Amino acid sequence: MDEKALPAELFEAHRSHLRAVAYRMLGSISEAEDAVQDTWLRYDRTDTADVENLGGWLTTVAGRICLNQLRSRARRREESFESRAEAGVAEVPRIPDPLIGRADAVDPEQEVLLADSVGLALMVVMESLSPAERVAFVLHDLFAVPFDEIAPLIEKTGAATRQLAGRARRKVQGQAPAPDRDLARQRVAVDAFFAATRDGDLDALLAVLAPDVVLRADGSAGRDRRPVVLNGARTVAGQAVMFRSLSPYARPALVNGAAGVVVVGANGRPVSIMAFTVVGGTITAIDVLSDPERLAVLDLAAFGA
Repeated sequence: MDEKALPAELFEAHRSHLRAVAYRMLGSISEAEDAVQDTWLRYDRTDTADVENLGGWLTTVAGRICLNQLRSRARRREESFESRAEAGVAEVPRIPDPLIGRADAVDPEQEVLLADSVGLALMVVMESLSPAERVAFVLHDLFAVPFDEIAPLIEKTGAATRQLAGRARRKVQGQAPAPDRDLARQRVAVDAFFAATRDGDLDALLAVLAPDVVLRADGSAGRDRRPVVLNGARTVAGQAVMFRSLSPYARPALVNGAAGVVVVGANGRPVSIMAFTVVGGTITAIDVLSDPERLAVLDLAAFGA
């Protein structure tokens, strides 16, 4: 084997794992790719001959890069929040980049990202965590990295890191309950939702929606599209009936490994991506991405878009 090629080949063996870590940290496919590339550059410039666990070392490096990105994002968000607060505009939700796959076939390139993937609702909740909370939670709870290895990364003690992860876990569990693991059961609820929507059947919609269901729609903050949050079954059902003309264009999809749809208009252009959280057979959350600019950069060719 060419010795000069060895470092690159060793890194490639860990690339999929690093992409999964970075995506869950950042909620952005492009930023995750950038973080992985930065991890490669640091690896390429570092003598790792004495590193016993290369995978763990690379995960830590990627974690530090993501932490810096999260901190930078938090500063920008604080500045934006201050300016919006002065203008009397409420804070709006950010829908992370969704991972999209066909309902009947998974793209091999996305298999690692979709395997044990984090639902979009949980990703939305993670947007509210502090950078240190998110790093501690993702590395420990999702990738089983020991607290003692995370602690130096976020400049905390092992005990403090454990507390951060615990606090993040409570926030996540309180706002994003674990969905049904049976994908077929999820699909039954989603199909029932669209059948009721097409028929304008409010009672059927209320039957499939949890009483405290939340709908988050991120259509960008442009003049014509503003992110919204709707709470309660009746409010969400009423909104669904208003947009029932789009129901025939909903195509089954996997969204972050869960039952969802890609809505493609009659003109072949993507209208929205909808992710559903189904708990106990009822829909507890619907996350909708309809920002045309963000939809345009997603690969939706498998759905005819």
